[in-house]
Amino acid sequence: MNLSEIFVRRPIGAMLLTIGLAIAGIAAFFLLPVANLPPIDLPAIQVQANLPGASPETMATSVAAPLERRLAHIAGVTEMTSQSRVGTTGVTLQFDLSRNIDGAARDVQAAIEASTVDLPATLKTLPVYRKINPSAAPIMVLALTSETKTAPQIYDSASNIVVQKLSQITGVGEVDPMGASLPAVRVELNPTQLSNDGIGLEDVRAAITSANAHLPIGVVEDGAQRMQIYTNDSGVTAADYRPLVIAYRHGAAVRLGDIAQVVDGQEDVRNLGLFDGKPAVIVQVISQPGANIIATVDAIKAALPGLQAALPSDIKMDLALDRTTAIRQSLKDVEETLLVATLLVVIVVAVFLRSLSATLVPAVAVVVSLLGTLCVMLLLGFSLDNLSLMALTVSTGFVVDDAIVVLENITRHVEQGMGRFEAALAGAKEVGFTVLSISASLIAVFAPVLLMGGIPGRLFHEFALTVSTAIVVSLVISLTTTPMLCAWLVSTPARAEGGGHWLTRFSERSFDWMAGVYRRSLVWALDSGPVILVILAATIVLNVYLYAVVPKGFFPQQSGGTLQGFMQTDQDASFRPT
Repeated sequence: MNLSEIFVRRPIGAMLLTIGLAIAGIAAFFLLPVANLPPIDLPAIQVQANLPGASPETMATSVAAPLERRLAHIAGVTEMTSQSRVGTTGVTLQFDLSRNIDGAARDVQAAIEASTVDLPATLKTLPVYRKINPSAAPIMVLALTSETKTAPQIYDSASNIVVQKLSQITGVGEVDPMGASLPAVRVELNPTQLSNDGIGLEDVRAAITSANAHLPIGVVEDGAQRMQIYTNDSGVTAADYRPLVIAYRHGAAVRLGDIAQVVDGQEDVRNLGLFDGKPAVIVQVISQPGANIIATVDAIKAALPGLQAALPSDIKMDLALDRTTAIRQSLKDVEETLLVATLLVVIVVAVFLRSLSATLVPAVAVVVSLLGTLCVMLLLGFSLDNLSLMALTVSTGFVVDDAIVVLENITRHVEQGMGRFEAALAGAKEVGFTVLSISASLIAVFAPVLLMGGIPGRLFHEFALTVSTAIVVSLVISLTTTPMLCAWLVSTPARAEGGGHWLTRFSERSFDWMAGVYRRSLVWALDSGPVILVILAATIVLNVYLYAVVPKGFFPQQSGGTLQGFMQTDQDASFRPT
């Protein structure tokens, strides 16, 4: 007893298994993560070092260069870039795709520790590193503005409220506020006054540091009670620091307000965010790898009213960018294309079979095969993206082939007078090896794609595996469900000579006409061999020419609905006028 016979003899069990697979596929459709493209985790690490006040040239020669010399010896580094700005430098390492990122991180930490002998002694803290994904892009951008609060105050609310609450949402990976920094007291020293009073920069630094001490000064005990006493001399506002005594000159105290302009500001004054022309704090949200982007954005949008209520009443939060808008539209277009392709396949089959009951067989096979493929995609950790949906669309034409081969052979036996049950058993048994060979040859076509390396290999891995999975599921359906349905639904189609429906007569005459045209064209082609060879050669040459002139690219050009602009100024350009 072969596989087809088991299902033909037990139609109820076969139907229950088919329905169960279809239901599981529908559930998988809603459980699969949604993204624009398959996730491509590029192994990359960024090393950050800070030396406050140092110029970009100093950071590049004294900090970036020693780090680069040490980091260059790490195995698997394919690209290393550095960027130095005032007081900070960053070195980005791109590793080979086969390099384990955790092992690379350990090597980076060892290189940082080894570089300490080469780094400036004024570097107060060691450089730090973090794993990054260069292909990660924000899925949502929020803008916080206020008519009354300053940018540092808005940033403080954003980092303490918005960042904390958004980070708790499922699917959110990173939440980065930018466009300002935390509130801080800025001390802008007057060089002339410092010179007149004979006060050095180290004197000012030491005085400010000592004024920010948190020290225990003693213990008070009273019977059974014991209380620790601490001192907290930290200032909060500029007014707290202006009276700070820096030194004594000629018997008089020199206070910080005498030698410097002390103002309330922010930690980084060279950081500015704008939204609709107003100062704003920009909050970028990046999703976790493999997260459902659309579900994550929907969860964030649902949490926005609560976030707005938690913020001070004079801070307004706006949605500046929603990247899922383009993703939703793109996926909608692909899903519509998949639906249209499935319907067209069913219509074409109906036209050629000229039997609605027989048309139901490949229609069920196509739908169940695609739904079964969704189940396997969920188990493999794939996502619903443009490439996987395109793979399903391409597979529509493949999965129907197996069902048609089985259906056509069973129909032939029925037309020869065999009963439907016996025809299903005999027809499925005869073409079982044929269907298997067809599926194996189709899978072999996509095998090289599965073996591709680099970024294209990772990108098209889901595509090739989805198509191959659909073909395998279709093979199983064609040898199980299709014979079972044929045993119940297949009947002999009416012919034009016997009357029948007008559509049947019309289609029969149309097929006879097409067969006649093909027969005449085939006779002409056989009689005109040299002409056919010339046409074939010209077609090959034309294809080679078109391949050379057609524009090429990694991705097709498409509009995402956003416009990004970049500007680079001279190194001596001031931040505020720019």
